[in-house]
Amino acid sequence: MVPKPRTQRPPRTHSSELKGTAYEIFIGILSVMSIVNLVLVLVFTGYEALQLVLALMNGLFNVIFLIDFIYRFTTSEARGRYFFRRFGWADLLASVPLPQFNILRVFRLHRVYQLLRALGWREIVRTLIHDRANSTLMSLLMMGILVLQLGSLAILAVEDGAEGANIDTASDAIWYTLVTISTVGYGDQYPVTNAGRLIGVVIIIVGVGIFGTFTGYLANLFLGPSRRSAERHTTQHPPSVPDSAADVTALAGTRDDDHERAQLERLLAQSERLSAELRQLLEERR
Repeated sequence: MVPKPRTQRPPRTHSSELKGTAYEIFIGILSVMSIVNLVLVLVFTGYEALQLVLALMNGLFNVIFLIDFIYRFTTSEARGRYFFRRFGWADLLASVPLPQFNILRVFRLHRVYQLLRALGWREIVRTLIHDRANSTLMSLLMMGILVLQLGSLAILAVEDGAEGANIDTASDAIWYTLVTISTVGYGDQYPVTNAGRLIGVVIIIVGVGIFGTFTGYLANLFLGPSRRSAERHTTQHPPSVPDSAADVTALAGTRDDDHERAQLERLLAQSERLSAELRQLLEERR
């Protein structure tokens, strides 16, 4: 008797661990950025201002990763499995503001890669296109974080040491970038070099796009439910259509415009005349 060949089971995706395709991609990119920042901190040891910018961004990543750990732990169907077997403990330690634990973010990146790989690239693209609201929100957050870090590092690199520069510290660079992204523009910090002004133009353009899209997202978020409710009400209770001469007369009586009422009465008279002619033709056929 020939043994049956074993069928290879497809990789199992834990639905409780996959917290949305766009969200997982967002966390994965942040994990990559945080690991790159760790490398930059080790490479550029002599640049105190750059070190401070990276430290501030690392603090932001710690807050986001701590929120991510709490979200995954509270929504997990098997919390013990997540914490011990799916490296939840590494997520928690990587969120602690201690540099020696930050390397544990590799485990978070590895888990995100496994989840997305089990989902499949076609399914990822299809989900991103179908769930445009969450994809847009995660993209805006990701773009804002990228511009905040890259803009701060770039403006500090070109403005630090320039004649008459007022952006010469890490806090100045981050403050200028944040104010420019939000399109507020207090004017207390500004670039004085041509390269710095060019970077400022890029930050302004990206900031306008981010906040414009974010405003549209919020408007759709608040107006969407009422619009869908109105559409459901229209579908369930369609407007009544008059089906008799009495209904047409009643409808005409509710109009304030005399011209429109006269048109309705004329159409009613024509319809009654046509009905009488049709009845006469039917009697003659008999």
